Amino acid sequence: MKPFVYNALPARVIFGGTLSQLAQEVKRLGCSKALILTTPQQIKEGEDARAHLRELAVGVCNDATMHTPTHVTNSAVELANKLACDCLVAIGGGSTTGLAKAIALRTDLPQIVVPTTYAGSEATPIIGQTENGQKTTQKTLKVLPEVILYDVSLTLTLPPQMTITSGFNAIAHAVEALYSPESNPIIDSLAEQGISSIARSLPRIIKSPNDTDARSDALFGAWACGTCLGAVGMALHHKLCHTLGGSFNLPHAETHTIILPHAMAYNAPYAPEAMAKISRALGTETVGKSAAQEIFDLAKLLGAPISLKELGLREEDLDRAADIAAGNPYPNPAALERDKLRKLLGNAWAGNRPE
Repeated sequence: MKPFVYNALPARVIFGGTLSQLAQEVKRLGCSKALILTTPQQIKEGEDARAHLRELAVGVCNDATMHTPTHVTNSAVELANKLACDCLVAIGGGSTTGLAKAIALRTDLPQIVVPTTYAGSEATPIIGQTENGQKTTQKTLKVLPEVILYDVSLTLTLPPQMTITSGFNAIAHAVEALYSPESNPIIDSLAEQGISSIARSLPRIIKSPNDTDARSDALFGAWACGTCLGAVGMALHHKLCHTLGGSFNLPHAETHTIILPHAMAYNAPYAPEAMAKISRALGTETVGKSAAQEIFDLAKLLGAPISLKELGLREEDLDRAADIAAGNPYPNPAALERDKLRKLLGNAWAGNRPE
């Protein structure tokens, strides 16, 4: 076995929990003044959390926004200071988790995150923020939530398309972990488990949205995939998605779903072992498709968007996107060449199946 280094992340994870446990988790942190965070679409979930917390809740902020714009964070920090809160309770998906992380980055407030999607960002010490049309990321334990509480009942009303795209978003975390320079046997094993859990649960959820066993599998997969990304580094896939999200305001999970098979195909010749593990996790080792093609076909079969054109990106924006992506060097199995990146983006824009 090759030498490796593995740093475990210091977080408390509760599977099969319920909102009724929020109060004891706030107290366990030594806190008594929680600020609840949600999106405008999840006001009810925020009020439900407030009802469970009772006197432990000092306010609710419903302003969480995709791609974590800094002006939203600045307003939320002002509210947190005004209310003198001593912890954050985030109920929602990646947007809400992102706002909690951004506040924690500025204030060091502890976080309790209750995910309602399968994005997996709650398990990472990574934050992406958008300012002046540019999305940047950083990795710091200051933004790693102290507690993650997985309540499967909160995912039962997640719309089918959001279920699918947030699941593929999570799979992308594990895929990139498998070919990261920091990969190791522990994370590789967890990545395969995460990919397998989500890939087998998504068709079941679409067929039967109230299948709690399938929803539980997806939540475990989301945590596993997020933990993988949190332990190692990001590569081409995530950088392209951050470019498209931050600079062109494309929806986060849908963009991840579309870009993933194309980024995999770009890297496949330089990461054959990783691709073999992905195929094994998908159960497609003998099907005769590449791992990238299998991911593309699964997304298409489930009815996910498969082209950037569907998301409203203009073809004339592809050159600028390629320039931005190529202008920021980062570790990746394949060399980052501007013309090849432009071709990748062109295929993703048109929805072409990877070769």
